[in-house]
Formats: sequence, structure tokens, C-alpha cells
Amino acid sequence: MTKSKDHWFDAARFGMFIHWGVYALPGRGEWVKSSEKISEQDYEKYVTYFNPDLFNPKEWASLAKATGMRYFVITAKHHDGFCLWDTKFTDYNAVNAPQCGRDLLREIIDAFRAEGLKVGIYYSLPDWHQPNYVIDARHPLSGDNKEALLKQPIERLPELYTQFLHNQIEELLTLYGKIDLLWFDGAYPETEKYWDSGKLAARIRKLQPDILINRLPGFSDFESPEQSIPDKHFCTESSKVLSWEGCQVFSAGNWGFSHDQQVHKSPQEVIEMLIKHVSRGGNMLLNVGPTSRGCLDNQTVKILTDIAEWMRWHSRSIHKCTMAPENFPEPEGVRYTWNPDAKSLYLHFLNWPDRRIFLENLGTKIDFAQLLCDGTEIQLSEHNPHNINGAKIPRSNCLLKLPVARPNTLVPVIELHLKKE
Repeated sequence: MTKSKDHWFDAARFGMFIHWGVYALPGRGEWVKSSEKISEQDYEKYVTYFNPDLFNPKEWASLAKATGMRYFVITAKHHDGFCLWDTKFTDYNAVNAPQCGRDLLREIIDAFRAEGLKVGIYYSLPDWHQPNYVIDARHPLSGDNKEALLKQPIERLPELYTQFLHNQIEELLTLYGKIDLLWFDGAYPETEKYWDSGKLAARIRKLQPDILINRLPGFSDFESPEQSIPDKHFCTESSKVLSWEGCQVFSAGNWGFSHDQQVHKSPQEVIEMLIKHVSRGGNMLLNVGPTSRGCLDNQTVKILTDIAEWMRWHSRSIHKCTMAPENFPEPEGVRYTWNPDAKSLYLHFLNWPDRRIFLENLGTKIDFAQLLCDGTEIQLSEHNPHNINGAKIPRSNCLLKLPVARPNTLVPVIELHLKKE
């Protein structure tokens, strides 16, 4: 990824992932057509009764912005093949759905773009509805042949499917203005040859030279772990640091709306996940799954609203931040983030210590320290050879004097302004 491309991405740090389609109607996740081996005929009822009468993407976009998200990625088409936009290459789309009749993708892009968020489109490489797509191990028609299909999918007319795929990508990149990120999914090893990735990537770059590409085999601009957080940053064999993004869900398993999945991560857990991503130089793409009626469920809205309140006070420890320099080791129970332009180091307390905390290699380097939740000064102590009964602080270290009571915020943060060298 070139510097001009990655500047916005590495500064953003927080994005919204939106999994939405007719699979929200059964309410059993986005893979329901495959996991339950639903036939085309039986799945058609979800297209027939897809009626997003409460759909208001401006509400989604406003909430995303308030939560501190700087970009979003929307599933223009998931594996079931249903398209949210007015595509001319298949009738299987939202405009032709009897009770929908709208280009949902255009309305979503317009709403988020109006709030100043960067635009990302998710596109599924597999398509279980398209008659020329191969029958692989995950296809609803796979039957009991999963093991065999993992080695060799049943081909129909794969060349026609490849052309269909390329046509749709060109359509998305020419009809909806500037697209900042193209997020592919489903690039499994046994089907990789059907994408013609080299030709596709060249066409993408020609149509949108500044676009970022994710998960297109051999042409991805950043790493993309799913539902996991690396212990350290990504880098090449030559130790060049790589951009990366972790995609996460509120609850275990499904990305699309799941009615029976009632266990959600708490706002504090989500904030701690975000901090852990940024502290290792990564972004977090947090997923939401709107209901079939086109709105976010109440629990999702409540969690995002709580995160928005935390971000109102603490966003400068997230945006434009990255991992701290290696010579600043993190104390136990603390995650650092670092703004290299402002020379500010942020301490995120996953556990609140008793009255003080020692910081290695920061002796004499700190100009001012404060709590972000209200701006209160945090006093610090450096090496004092005359205090023979006090805490022994090496010259290279310092000690922060903390309030006895834990600050009243989900994750307390202290901002250290380092001296200009």
C-alpha cells in the first residue's frame, strides 16, 4: 500500500461493517441458505417478503459518525447472490424485489458519504444463485459431497461466471462515485482460479486508482484477520510494518441479523477490542446486522451509543494513533497507543492500579499528563536520590500518581505529552 493510499486508512482506525440482505428475514445468519441447504424455490420467499419499511440509512450513518467510525463497508452482495443495487446483470436484486423496489446501495452510500465517512463495498466472490457458479463444498447444492468438493468443485460454465463477476465489479466502480475500499470475501483455495484475479485487479486499479483492495488473492493492500486480535503488528520478512484491519462481531458467530443470538459483548469489551487493535497498529471494523425491516435492533443501538459517549472524550487516543515505540514497554494491564505527529502517548487502563503506576524509559521525557475523561492533571514523579524511604525510581523511569477512585468511564485513559526533542 502506498503512502497516499494508506494515509486515510491508517488514520481512521475504526469502521462499521454492515451485513444486510434478504437473509435478515429468516434471522438465522447470512449463511442460512448454505447451512440449512435451502433450495432456490424455498429461498425465494425471502426475496418476495423482503420489505425494509423502516430503512433509514441516514440514522445508520449518523450513529456511525457519532461512534467515531471514519469509514464503512456494506455487503452489496453476499454469498446468497442477492444484490442491494440496481444491477443490469441479474434480476436478483433489491430493485426487483416486490416489496422493496429501491436501490438500497445508493441510498446507503449517499447517507454515509454525506456524514464524511469513507466508502467501502463488500462483494462476495462466490454466488450461490448464479447458475454458472461452480458447486463447491459450501454451496447449498453440495449435498453430502463436501470432502470431494473441497478438492474439486463441480464446474458448470465458470468462464461465464468470471465474466459476470467482472461485469458487476465494473458496474459498482462506475455508477457510485469514488469508492475508497473494495472488500472481497470467499476466496477459497479450490475456487481461486475462477476469479481471474490479475485481470480483475488491473481493471479495478484502472477504474479507481486510489482504491484499497482487500482479500483478492495476490492483490490485497492490507492484512485482514477475522474475529481475532494479533498479539503483535504485521510486518514483512524485512520488518516493514504492514497495515491491517480486524473485523469483529458483537456476538459469537453470525454477521447477519440473528434473532436468537442474544449474547452481546458489552460496550467496555468492544472499546477494549478497539484499543487492542490500535495498540498493535491496526483498524477495527465492527459489524452490525440490521433487521429485515431496515433498522438496527435496540441492543445494537444502545451499545453503539455507549461507545459514542466514550469516544466523545477519548477519540484522540484512537484516531491517527498506532503502536507505541518499542522502547516504551507497556505496564501490566495497560495498552499504549501513540500519535507520532503530536508526540502523545496514551495509556489505556484495562485494570485500574492502586494510586500509582511505573512507566519504563519515560523518565524526564514527559512534559504534561492528564486524564482524558475530564482533562484533570496527573502528577508525576521522577528520580529523586534524596528520598531514601520513597519509591525507588530509576533515572530512566517515572511514576504517575493516580487518583484513588477509578475514573467514571468505561476505559480510563491518560494522555502523556512528551517533550520535544
